[in-house]
Amino acid sequence: MSATNPPAPSPTAPQQPRNKPAQVILASLVGTTIEFYDFYVYATAAVLVFPVLFFPTGNETTALVASFATFGAAMLARPIGAVVFGHLGDRLGRKTTLVVSLLTMGIATFLIGLLPTHENIGVWAAVLLLILRLAQGFALGGEWSGAALVATENAPEGKRAWYGTFPQLGAPIGFIIANMLFYAINLGLADPSKPGIASDAFLQWGWRVPFLFSAVMVIVGLWVRLRLVESNAFERTRETGQVKRMPLAEAFTRHWKALILGTFAMLATYVLFYLMTSFTLTLGTRPVLEVAKAKAEQAGTPFDAASYVPGLGYSYNDFILMLVFGVIFFGLFTLVSGPLADRYGRRRTLIWVTAAIALFGFTFVPLLGGGTATVIFFLALGFTLMGLTFGPMGAFLPEMFPTNVRYTGSAIAYNVSSILGAALAPIVAVWLWGLADGSPVLVGLYLTGAAVLTLVSLILTPETKDVDIEA
Repeated sequence: MSATNPPAPSPTAPQQPRNKPAQVILASLVGTTIEFYDFYVYATAAVLVFPVLFFPTGNETTALVASFATFGAAMLARPIGAVVFGHLGDRLGRKTTLVVSLLTMGIATFLIGLLPTHENIGVWAAVLLLILRLAQGFALGGEWSGAALVATENAPEGKRAWYGTFPQLGAPIGFIIANMLFYAINLGLADPSKPGIASDAFLQWGWRVPFLFSAVMVIVGLWVRLRLVESNAFERTRETGQVKRMPLAEAFTRHWKALILGTFAMLATYVLFYLMTSFTLTLGTRPVLEVAKAKAEQAGTPFDAASYVPGLGYSYNDFILMLVFGVIFFGLFTLVSGPLADRYGRRRTLIWVTAAIALFGFTFVPLLGGGTATVIFFLALGFTLMGLTFGPMGAFLPEMFPTNVRYTGSAIAYNVSSILGAALAPIVAVWLWGLADGSPVLVGLYLTGAAVLTLVSLILTPETKDVDIEA
């Protein structure tokens, strides 16, 4: 298939999508799959590896918080990436911008797999890790919005929310690939004398493999995206002279309300997303008090029971399989959410789901404290709600902005929300978890509070189902 742009149709002719449906779906899906794969690989390493190899503070909780701080630091770079890539996407086009963002993300992830550790270069290891993490965040600032625009601007009439779920589907697929790869490596390098924890071989080199493997996925993603052509919506904007010199200024001066509402509309989604992935992995794999005390005594190291924050005590291998099971529901209900949002509207669908997320926050204690069966049910329920709230966002946020600032506006709303939600969620959750002496009760209330703020935003936001995407 040639990547040469076909002749532009006249403004009065019926506008058919310029890219084939399979091409649009694959191009929007493959990039976000790589994007979320890279972030899940980092999130998993932030729990299992980085506290030991990059932040050896001598205190497990302090090392974990430091590791999560670098995880959250990427969110601070995302709005900068949103501004830069949004400017490029609204001025030069979606295709070129998506290629650059994918390359940036892939190179940063690959280089993390080559980093020396604290044992080799001291504190500089953590500094280099932080720099590459910021590069990941910068790239992610432009990745999601571009993929969502490729999907929605090329969607057939009446199916924008359905098409918009495909870039969202990259989240569960990326999670499964990343975590099953970590699972296989951890299992293959298991040390029989240290059951349930990362072996010496895993800590020495095994953890690097998922980061290095990202290069293969990036090559596939580039091949798909280089074959795209620009959408009718962007071509019409360019032909009619509506491209803005400064999309950022236009977005802030004329569409500031949409920026604010879009930011808070995503808040509950982000908080739920990172609680269900990063925090649950931490909670699930942290040893219970008695086991931690016994291990400390066996190793001959001091143990302060008063300051120790206990978890659920599952092995990494067992809990990751439970997480992957839950993420299957994430993927299925992401796809279900598209037809629902196309039929009933984005706003109505999201209001009902967000109300359910607020109630879900009250289930943390009974479900996470009820044994394996209720923990699995908790994961399945949480990820079901995650799919239902995340899926419609692929259409909802882009539809809030006109074509000439759509990349910039949706990217800023999506990524500023990442600071308020995703950047703070793992750190706040660990702090609240410790404050409640190992109980997740305050973490659940934190999610409920975020959902209430999102509900207010959705109530104030008009329905976008019937907007003209090419206007």
